[in-house]
Amino acid sequence: MNNAEKPRCPWCLGDPLYTAYHDREWGRPLKNSRKLFELLVLEGAQAGLSWLTILRRREAYRDAFDGMDPEKIARYGDRDISRLMGDQRIIRNHRKIVSAIENARAYLALMDGPRNFSAWLWDHVDGEPVINHFDSMSQIPASTPLSEGISKELKKMGFSFAGPTIMYAFLQSAGLVNDHLTGCYLRKP
Repeated sequence: MNNAEKPRCPWCLGDPLYTAYHDREWGRPLKNSRKLFELLVLEGAQAGLSWLTILRRREAYRDAFDGMDPEKIARYGDRDISRLMGDQRIIRNHRKIVSAIENARAYLALMDGPRNFSAWLWDHVDGEPVINHFDSMSQIPASTPLSEGISKELKKMGFSFAGPTIMYAFLQSAGLVNDHLTGCYLRKP
């Protein structure tokens, strides 16, 4: 069976970039704190839009946001916000841009604590992905008690654009939750 014939989760079909993302990234356990921070910022930017929209702009986000370096982003001020609001390559939403800055500051505060961001997140699932057994997209929830709990904790720490629905998409993407459908070739037995 060639790569094009492999059964996949239906959400990724129809666009080569989406299919490649599904095959190489989505649902694979991500434990690098810095990459998790980037993913959180991008998931926040995605709110109300399709993930494909953000995926197509991911490189532009990396360029516009100094390589997604949280230390640099945390120092952004009004001049940087104005620069980003004028950057047509990214989603020019003031609240989402300010959220990235707030999230960088909250991320750095968390990283100054006893655990890094990755360890903090993965502790919520005892270090192992939650493996769901969904047969169709209609069975996948928009949020769960896990995403609701993580969302509440993040908001208490100063994170924004981290609501339960955004957090569930983040957990799926980062592989803390495995929601590859049972018929998908990437589904682990």
